[in-house]
Amino acid sequence: MPLPTWHVHPSVWLVLGSIVAAYLITVRRHARKSGEAIDRRRRAFFVAGMAVLWVGADWPIHDLAERYLFSVHMVQHLLFSLVAPPLLIAGMPAWLLRRFLRARPIASMFGLLTRPLIALIAFNAVLLFTHWPPVLELSVRSEWAHFGVHVLLVATAFLMWWPVMSPLPEYPPLSAPGQMMYLFLQSLAPTIPASFLTFGDRLLYPVYGTFPRIWGIGPLADQRIAGLTMKLVGGAILWAYITWIFFRWFGQEHREDGWDASRFRDVEHDVHLELSR
Repeated sequence: MPLPTWHVHPSVWLVLGSIVAAYLITVRRHARKSGEAIDRRRRAFFVAGMAVLWVGADWPIHDLAERYLFSVHMVQHLLFSLVAPPLLIAGMPAWLLRRFLRARPIASMFGLLTRPLIALIAFNAVLLFTHWPPVLELSVRSEWAHFGVHVLLVATAFLMWWPVMSPLPEYPPLSAPGQMMYLFLQSLAPTIPASFLTFGDRLLYPVYGTFPRIWGIGPLADQRIAGLTMKLVGGAILWAYITWIFFRWFGQEHREDGWDASRFRDVEHDVHLELSR
């Protein structure tokens, strides 16, 4: 069976286009009033993050994920959780984030939810919940449930990435060692569900067995590809960030004081301290 015929999803274009337009208008108005122009790279990060959401939510990924292949569903969720959120955070200036956090109850709740351990647990709990068979089946049967699952996933992924990407000193990121350990723990979290998908000998999501076959991929092979994608591709993305953080940290340490191997003695203490905040 060939790829589904090209078509647009007007609701996706409307929602994501409206967010991008609101962002561009807001930063332009702020620049006029304050004289503080937004950095072009920051703006590019935000637009890139929105573009990733659009790629995942529109044809062909949306159609394949919802009506044909569970493996494409997994690709879609990786885009929504591991690619788009860090780009969006990197693209939001501090003054804009503070606007959303002006109300004291919102600021207090945000401070609680972005604590490293809580953010990690919340994201992975949502990940497990959205892959619970009854919830997943509902999401592919109902457009509104599908939309709600994606909103919940992106929102908790935003919280999960905050301890690594935060630009606000009042909600500070972890130290570089803490960031690396934090992302390492996140890379381990999908191991158990991914192993069930990869090594299982029956369909965990029978609804995908009822869909038309495409490209000669059978339901069980599709499930195994999804498990490998969840573990290997998701892990590769996280380890790319860990590698980048390490070399950035190494460069900063080397530039400031020269390389001192004895500094590694305190890394374990720093990591435990940061993760227990």
